[in-house]
Amino acid sequence: MRQTGPTGRPGTTPPVPGRPALFLFPALLALFALTTWQVAADGPLRALDERTGRAVVGDGPARPAEFLADLGNMQIALPVLGCAIVLALVRGARRAPLYAALAMGAVPALVVPLKAWIARPGPLTDAPGYFPSGHAATAAVAYGAAALLVAPYLRRPWSWMMPVAAVLLTTATGIGLVLRGYHWPLDVLGSWFLCGMLLLPLGLSCRSRRRSSSRTPRCRTGPS
Repeated sequence: MRQTGPTGRPGTTPPVPGRPALFLFPALLALFALTTWQVAADGPLRALDERTGRAVVGDGPARPAEFLADLGNMQIALPVLGCAIVLALVRGARRAPLYAALAMGAVPALVVPLKAWIARPGPLTDAPGYFPSGHAATAAVAYGAAALLVAPYLRRPWSWMMPVAAVLLTTATGIGLVLRGYHWPLDVLGSWFLCGMLLLPLGLSCRSRRRSSSRTPRCRTGPS
């Protein structure tokens, strides 16, 4: 039922929070399940993945690629997320920082058992435990969560630049991992699909917070 505006005219239908997530979560889950199945069952996607990985290993300058891969180190990614959590707490947020911390804690809890179960060898070694990529997952959750936490407190265009920066950092980390031969491309993609599901509750929390703050009436001075 449409609500009337202040002049009595029909207003717009209010958006239903969380509706996009109802479709996004199953899509990410399906993509992660497909990726995991292909890697575990030695399917055609795994064969294509390994051909692609072997073709690009060593491409590009070594030092920049190594730097990009290092962006997924916990020593770099966790302090970024920690600063964002502290900022959100200082600004009065409670639920969103909790979701961010839980998402980060879920990374090793999910990735480590999956590595042991799949036992995929790496591009440059026969040692198992390369799917999914822990470094790619750490980067995705840390930078993605940090952007979601900080963006509501910034003005445009800075609020839009934070998610873009998170995507660029996460993508750069994955590229570095593949070029340096630390992971196959599907190792990185699988981590991104998994971490997308982990970040959904945080994204919904930050979205509802922005919506509620935008509806808060502001005091105006002077004649109306």
